Amino acid sequence: MNTIKRFGSAMIVPVLMFAFFGIVLGFATLFKNPSIMGSIANDGTTWFKIWSVIEAGGWTIFDHMEMVFVVGLPLSLAKKAPGHAALAALMGYLMFNTFINAILTQWPHTFGANLEKGVENVTGLKAIAGIETLDTNILGGIVISSIVTWVHNRFYSKKLPEMLGVFQGLTFVVTISFFIMLPLAVITCIVWPTIQDGISSLQGFIIGSGYIGVWLFHFLERVLIPTGLHHFIYAPIEVGPVVVNQGLKAEWFEHVNDFAKSTKPLKEQFPYGFMLQGNGKVFGAIGIALAMYSTTPKENRKKIAALLIPATLTAVVVGITEPLEFTFLFIAPYLFVLHAILSATMDTLMYGFGLVGNFGGGLIDFFATNWIPLAQNHWLTYVIQLIIGLAFIGIYFVVFRFLILKFNIPLPGRKKDEEGVKLYSKQDYKGKNSDQSPQGNVGNEFEDKAIYYLEGLGGKENIKDVTNCATRLRLTVNDMEQVEHNDYFIHNQMAHGLVKSGKNVQVIVGMSVPQVREAFEHLVENEEN
Repeated sequence: MNTIKRFGSAMIVPVLMFAFFGIVLGFATLFKNPSIMGSIANDGTTWFKIWSVIEAGGWTIFDHMEMVFVVGLPLSLAKKAPGHAALAALMGYLMFNTFINAILTQWPHTFGANLEKGVENVTGLKAIAGIETLDTNILGGIVISSIVTWVHNRFYSKKLPEMLGVFQGLTFVVTISFFIMLPLAVITCIVWPTIQDGISSLQGFIIGSGYIGVWLFHFLERVLIPTGLHHFIYAPIEVGPVVVNQGLKAEWFEHVNDFAKSTKPLKEQFPYGFMLQGNGKVFGAIGIALAMYSTTPKENRKKIAALLIPATLTAVVVGITEPLEFTFLFIAPYLFVLHAILSATMDTLMYGFGLVGNFGGGLIDFFATNWIPLAQNHWLTYVIQLIIGLAFIGIYFVVFRFLILKFNIPLPGRKKDEEGVKLYSKQDYKGKNSDQSPQGNVGNEFEDKAIYYLEGLGGKENIKDVTNCATRLRLTVNDMEQVEHNDYFIHNQMAHGLVKSGKNVQVIVGMSVPQVREAFEHLVENEEN
């Protein structure tokens, strides 16, 4: 399970880039639409040509998703030298597809894929990095990248005889991968048609699941957040082939210009576009924050507001909810389950009223990839979305406030003279911890947290490996008994919480986790040296 969680966190590295490129495509769709921009956006004008160039850049990640995942996964999964691991994975993937190309060229009728007809004319074929090959989409990229990364972790540091020293490290990993990719390519040519049939059947099942499927998707995506397994729910659907071959995000952006021009209801044009989980991040987060604030004693409200406002804005604007959700998750897990139920119900209700689209993130996603480019012909759908969302803000507020007061849930700030809600400054932290830190001093904010976490995790001898996802520092430790409890990590707002599972530890850091991880790894490596 720890391995699965680690793999899930690695998937978020490439996924995080999709938001920016989606925004680019959203604005390109808006500015190329003559019905919105007027004659300036007519085909052939300078304005149209400029935005066509920008739009082409926006398609970069969607046109090369396989390569992005191949290179992105090792950056988190490699236990050392992640840059070398990424290059090895890229080489492995290129070899894999080159072998497939050669096999299909030499035995076209054996595998039923004739490259002479052109990949654009044969279903199941695709040109990847200029190599005409089987379209294994991101599944192929993920599998190959994972295999090569495993080889890297196992053999990168292998000491070879002096006469073979030139083949050590990266070259040794690529050499081993070469002999793995050849039989793997043969196996893929044999079994991939069957796998494609299975994917097609799964697509039909998901699309035909109706409201039950929509509700389950959003419920599981939210309720699995504490485990880190929620990546396996939304990623295969949004950027993988579970619903449509290229993923729902790419499918949406490919047709969003047509959707914008048509007056036909969005749900009829894009019936399987149920990427609506951002509504819980926007409307749900506001309702929860208001309930937490209103149940806080008056003397602590300014302090708790200082915590809630940035956490809520992070959820509402960019769709990162963990800083807010983990505030109450550890204290009252049933509130989190209730949150998942309400969020899934809201999304399903909106879907029932015709809302579909790219609503996986926060308001930036809402505006750039939905509301702005499509508002002219579909504004009524978005008005209905707002009405339902505002109603659920009220539902969240009433239900959460009732439960907090009914069961006297000890959320931050609900105890008089509670020290835990005090907003300590960086200087406070330096003065308190400088004598206790492993280095005897602290640096910037990221280094401060890295030092503090290392102490709480039992020191560098207790760290086996480390990686991160969007908001969490994920580690495997040698001895869980040496890891401090949740209170240590949330003290002085150093973290939003801690999750333990077996020998796997997740420190909920926030959006600065990549910088904290870098400082943490540097600290461990320096101590080892």
